Amino acid sequence: MEKHFILATAGHVDHGKSALVKALTGTDPDRLPEEKQRQITIDLGFAKLSLAGSDEQRFQIGIVDVPGHEDFVRNMIAGVGSIDLALLVVAADDGWMQQTEEHLQILTYLGVERAVVALTKSDLGGVEAVTREIRDCLRHSPFANAQIIATSVRNGDGIEILKSALASEFATMYPPRDYGKPRLFIDRVFTLRGIGTVVTGTLTGGQLHREQRIVVQPSNLETRIRSIQSHGREVEVAEPGMRTAISLPDISVEQINRGNVVTIADFEPANSTLIALLEKSPRFSRENPGARPLKSGSPVYLHHGTSRIAAKITLQKTRLLEPGKNEIAQLRLASSIFAFSGDRFVIRDPSEQHTLAGGMVLDPHGAEFREEAKRKLLKDRATAPDDIRLWVRSEVELRGFVPIPGILGKSHFSSSEIADALLDLQRHKEIVTHETIAANPSNWRALRDQATRLIDNALTKNPERVGYNLSDLRAALRDKSTDVFEALMADLCSSDFIRKESIITRRSHRPALPAKLQPLAAKIHEDLSKKPFDPPPRRELERDLEERRAFKFLIESGKVIEISSDVVLLRENFERMKSAIADFISKNGPATVSELRQALGSSRRIVVPFLERLDREGFTRRVGDKRTLGRAM
Repeated sequence: MEKHFILATAGHVDHGKSALVKALTGTDPDRLPEEKQRQITIDLGFAKLSLAGSDEQRFQIGIVDVPGHEDFVRNMIAGVGSIDLALLVVAADDGWMQQTEEHLQILTYLGVERAVVALTKSDLGGVEAVTREIRDCLRHSPFANAQIIATSVRNGDGIEILKSALASEFATMYPPRDYGKPRLFIDRVFTLRGIGTVVTGTLTGGQLHREQRIVVQPSNLETRIRSIQSHGREVEVAEPGMRTAISLPDISVEQINRGNVVTIADFEPANSTLIALLEKSPRFSRENPGARPLKSGSPVYLHHGTSRIAAKITLQKTRLLEPGKNEIAQLRLASSIFAFSGDRFVIRDPSEQHTLAGGMVLDPHGAEFREEAKRKLLKDRATAPDDIRLWVRSEVELRGFVPIPGILGKSHFSSSEIADALLDLQRHKEIVTHETIAANPSNWRALRDQATRLIDNALTKNPERVGYNLSDLRAALRDKSTDVFEALMADLCSSDFIRKESIITRRSHRPALPAKLQPLAAKIHEDLSKKPFDPPPRRELERDLEERRAFKFLIESGKVIEISSDVVLLRENFERMKSAIADFISKNGPATVSELRQALGSSRRIVVPFLERLDREGFTRRVGDKRTLGRAM
């Protein structure tokens, strides 16, 4: 059984990280001429390590070798953003150093929970004293119980023991999750002759396939994968936890940068505002400039995945973030970022000399939540990053109404996990779902009550109306999306209401004309009866608001037929005219408008729109300038 994991080195400059990787793998991760010349790692290096575990287990480990020099910490962060295990390197001749401590804090901010410590240059002596120092420095960190292995690349001491220690760690770890949302954080972009543009990175969240259509974010570039390699080997499918190189034949190297993300086209676009929980390590020494409180409004650099972006922090409650504290913050970025809820990041100062804080993305859409109750919901997310039920419930609580198809789309949860959580929350009445909307129960009740009041008030005020016009209801609820409105209509119509074309009404409602309008309705009926086939224009029958109400009632109740904007007929006269036309055409054959007008004793003002209506209904059919009976006859 083969499992894939990512291991990254960390530690102070010149403590032997690259030499140790070479001793473990046989590959020199320093690839740049300047790295050879200066004998320090400047950019990320990569190597492959195969380890054997028990029970026929095999571990294929992608190693990311990071720079230790303080000038290249930003490159270091780009290498440890998606790792499973850290290899913290401390040299026996120097012990715990400034960059060792900073790298430890960065690993902690990024949520790395497992590490093995390699005590290098053990042939120089001092192993016991430095081991005690390391153990003391790891106290109160996630790596307090990490294995410490003394090694020497000069004589090979401890290298095999270190391999065994790494294998024992990986044997107790689950492989990186596949939750159907692949992201490849690009750390290198280059061109190969005959192949074209190639990008490399660590794959997380899901699989990528050869010939798959993909999108490069945040620029939203659509392209396809022509081929995939992992450590020089062609593969059809890249799995989470694999160092991956993919060729993208349809775009140029100028269109892609380190920090971009290869993903699929199922997500909302990248965003330039985030809501996050910021935390400031309690480990800062007083003399460290990074120990100063982080001020609201501070300009910083945000390091996320392999990207580095200028940002401005706005703390949501306090003005200062002190060491050992955490707070909800909004981060406004200089450019868009493709982040998920639950992603970890690091904050550094504008000069990039000091690591200031770290954090977790709580809302990649960046909406502000100033209410204390909503801030608490967000903080609860950070304390339970794997609790899908909590995340779904809080998403609904925070927003009130959420489209189900996109809920937590940009998160570390799979679609099936989200669907199961929705069903469970609905079963326990913690949320309600209608159509494609999930809602907070109290918010949904309030919306339903508001709509009910609007409908009932309209029908009480105008009892002669068949129902409440949906366009009026939509205008009254204009702050709600179309999806929410349609879900509301479906919910209302599942019980006490009924929807008829463009109106909604109570099932029990029976239109009744108020007593004061009944004489007006009788007068309209009388006026339309005087000349049954040639009644007066509508404008002469509804000259004020009261007459219009009476007229509308007659139309909605079906007693009056609206032929056009100004032509109306009593229903019985409408039916008599249809019968007369059918009789005339049956006896005399196709007839002109003039012939039919004369037969009816009507006017052209009435007959032309009347025949056009019959044409639309299929009762008659126009052939040239004559009418024949249609199929609907």
